Amino acid sequence: MHLGNARTFLINWAMARQGNWRIVLRIEDLDGPRIKPGVTELTIDLLKWLGIDWDDGPMVQSTNLEPYTLAMKHLAARGCVYPCDLSRGQIEAASSAPQEGSGESFFPPALRPLEMPRQFDRPEMSWRFATPHGPVTFADGLAGFKMQEPAATIGDFVVWTKRLAPSYQLAVVVDDDRQGVTQVVRGDDLLDSAGRQLLLYRALGLEPEPMYTHLPLVVGSDGRRLAKRHGDTRLDTFRAGGVSRERVIGLVAQWSGLIEKARPMDPAEFCAGFRLSTIPKNAVVFTAEDERWLLQGSGRG
Repeated sequence: MHLGNARTFLINWAMARQGNWRIVLRIEDLDGPRIKPGVTELTIDLLKWLGIDWDDGPMVQSTNLEPYTLAMKHLAARGCVYPCDLSRGQIEAASSAPQEGSGESFFPPALRPLEMPRQFDRPEMSWRFATPHGPVTFADGLAGFKMQEPAATIGDFVVWTKRLAPSYQLAVVVDDDRQGVTQVVRGDDLLDSAGRQLLLYRALGLEPEPMYTHLPLVVGSDGRRLAKRHGDTRLDTFRAGGVSRERVIGLVAQWSGLIEKARPMDPAEFCAGFRLSTIPKNAVVFTAEDERWLLQGSGRG
């Protein structure tokens, strides 16, 4: 968990407590080898250190894959999904519209099988969702009215992987529904996923559809979202170095428009004072000055 993640968690928590929402904690651990041992326990410990609490959970995705299998069976019965063993090179060769910077290639409907299967009977293969044409509209809590057309921008996207597990897009839809999630607050790097997820909600016949609020990311000085290339911005590193949670929360409060200049702030003050209307509409830059301010409270600055 880096400082940008901490900001998103704190905003989620403040919005939920102000709105008397129920907070559910979910551990999304279906990403195979990228999940490092001990990271779940560390994340939960850091959430508690920040002063964040929750009402249900944690629910761990990998402990029960049956809900995702049932969803795939439902989609297959409706002719909405199909297995696909094409390589990325083959897909890109057939497509003239790569998804710039997303790591995904546009998957044209011409590559669908002539006859759609009606059974989910080959879970060892990747499966794609036959994305219907037409716009998907929704009102974002921060970004306002949005209209997306996944069929034109991404095409048929993966909903089941060769790891014998659902993709992120399907897993979060199934889990949000079964956990009763009606408010999703997350970084705007996932804004383009909202249209795909709403299409899955509708194909699965799930209601109500959630309200989305997408927050501008915290980025480095190069304008790219926080990562190893910007140095060690992990929350645990700052904590181990003697930085207090009050300084972290104070920096998040400045980034969120609560205060003009960072100062130590406890969780209760942040929760009481937070307003979505003060969130900057553009990405927040983590500067060298921000880092110096954090470290001043540790005796290292």
